[in-house]
Amino acid sequence: MLIKEAKNNIGTQATVSGWVYNLRSSGSIMFLQLRDGSGFMQVIVAKNSVPSEVWQEAERITIETSVHITGKVTAHPKQAGVYELQVAEIKIVSVAAEFPIGKKEHGPDFLLDMRHLWLRAPSQWAIMRVRNTIINATYVYLNNHNFIKIDAPILTPTSCEDTTELFEIDYFGDRKAYLTQSGQLYIEAAIFAHGRVFDFGPVFRAEKSKTRRHLTEFWMMDAEAAFVKHEGNMQIQEGLIEFIVQEVLAHNRYELEILERDVKPLEKIKAPFYHLTHESAVKKLRALGSDIKPDADLGGDDETMLTKEFDKPLFVEKYPAAVKAFYMKRDPADSTRVLGSDLLAPEGYGEIIGGSEREDDYETLLKRLEEYHLPRAPFEWYLDLRRYGSVPHSGFGYGLERITGWICGTHHVRETIPFPRMINRLEP
Repeated sequence: MLIKEAKNNIGTQATVSGWVYNLRSSGSIMFLQLRDGSGFMQVIVAKNSVPSEVWQEAERITIETSVHITGKVTAHPKQAGVYELQVAEIKIVSVAAEFPIGKKEHGPDFLLDMRHLWLRAPSQWAIMRVRNTIINATYVYLNNHNFIKIDAPILTPTSCEDTTELFEIDYFGDRKAYLTQSGQLYIEAAIFAHGRVFDFGPVFRAEKSKTRRHLTEFWMMDAEAAFVKHEGNMQIQEGLIEFIVQEVLAHNRYELEILERDVKPLEKIKAPFYHLTHESAVKKLRALGSDIKPDADLGGDDETMLTKEFDKPLFVEKYPAAVKAFYMKRDPADSTRVLGSDLLAPEGYGEIIGGSEREDDYETLLKRLEEYHLPRAPFEWYLDLRRYGSVPHSGFGYGLERITGWICGTHHVRETIPFPRMINRLEP
């Protein structure tokens, strides 16, 4: 039996295989906290109710000992929806050595050094389960809206933007290659075959940033859609985020409870979301005390300040072109701005999605490459997409760890990925 199936097995004899993550004993009764991957369960060993050899086995158990435990499934006498196992038999698989993560408070560096073991903690278990729901919800929503998955390469010959440092690789001693910072440009090529596409995989940013929102390696979902303009692009993002949050609320209430996450703010995440132009956002930020300049991108502190003012996600759109990528289409009403947006999560969490309508005119895109001082040769294939059957199209990318952090209510994204890679961390 899996622990999550306990409610369907009340009164029956069942065997649960898992790990004892905590225990206490009064001398005549022992309480084991058992984890099997699907959930957590209290196991009760009563000395006067089991053979002596079973009690002796129980006394050998240490934290993280792996076991097969057989007993009767019962409902907790005081807590509704909580189930227990009254032990009849214990089979130890492996007695664990003294576990290095104790009940005392540990600093983040120690816990990250022990990340391979820290993943077993209830809070970390809960975060990974929410992360999994977000991934699955993304596939369901996009598939239901006619997107198919197209895989972009991890090794690329150039950057898709010139604003981020790249990890350079010696490519067989013959030339340089780079770890991808986004799959966007490549999946744009696939819209001409499939209409709507997305990718989902690891990306790499060599920014020397130590903020709570940054990782060196993280997972990004990029989506591109033919015949979709700026407004339609934001509507797709809005629907996706609403669907993700509703799926988490439907399937991960227990995990959110473990994380002590207040779900009331999440229950408000329903369309329509809020919208501000960049110009209006700057005015609002300056009124709140920020010193942001009219032509500047929003910094992390600005995003935090701004999103604390809203109870739902906020689109900040039509940024100055000078602070955005070369491929973003300009606003026909103001050529100094782009038809792009960042979606900011509420409660101070900031940007979770960046997107835009893409420049679809060949001559204009060629001009943009020149303006941004980008070499033409590596982008010839990208220019080809505008030579042969170009259409209006838009796309966006989300950061999985940022969305997970917001929904789980975690302060730093390093807890939202199994093994975080940061400027000062490459182990374990």
